[in-house]
Amino acid sequence: MSESTEIACSCGQTRLEVHGKHIASVECCCSSCREAAVRMQNLDGAPPILTDYDATPYVMYRKDRVQFVSGIENLASFRLAPESSSERVIATCCNTPVYLEFKHGHWLSLYGTLWPEGAIPPPEMRTMASDLPEGAHLPGDIPNSKKQSLGFFAKLFGAWVAMGFRNPKSPETGEISV
Repeated sequence: MSESTEIACSCGQTRLEVHGKHIASVECCCSSCREAAVRMQNLDGAPPILTDYDATPYVMYRKDRVQFVSGIENLASFRLAPESSSERVIATCCNTPVYLEFKHGHWLSLYGTLWPEGAIPPPEMRTMASDLPEGAHLPGDIPNSKKQSLGFFAKLFGAWVAMGFRNPKSPETGEISV
């Protein structure tokens, strides 16, 4: 893995390094991602998360290709509901969303706001377009899948195979009420 990129929260206290190629660059349109984004955007000093058409940009990386360089003590997580299988993690120093993690997942969905302006890998697909409100309009520049597509799952499975079916642990975090 020769290529690495440093990304950070808005104030720069929480920094990560991502190594190698990402799994996918995705914009999610699901109700949960939109609800969480609205909640997080309302925190003091938080950066805007949603696109103009209410999608949440993520860059998905294998957990073994994400290294926390500094600010791990700033990480705090929340779930939309106690039984949620996904957890969202924020850098509390400036309320920047850092990642979304699915329970037992081998990848992290890193929020697009971590990349400097113009440096985020361009989106390859949108998922869960069927969750958008009636009359919502998405650009036609990339595939707009109603659900997660077979290609989406194939990329995730391929990454898991390449990892030897391992699932590294994520950093321990505090909790935040959002």
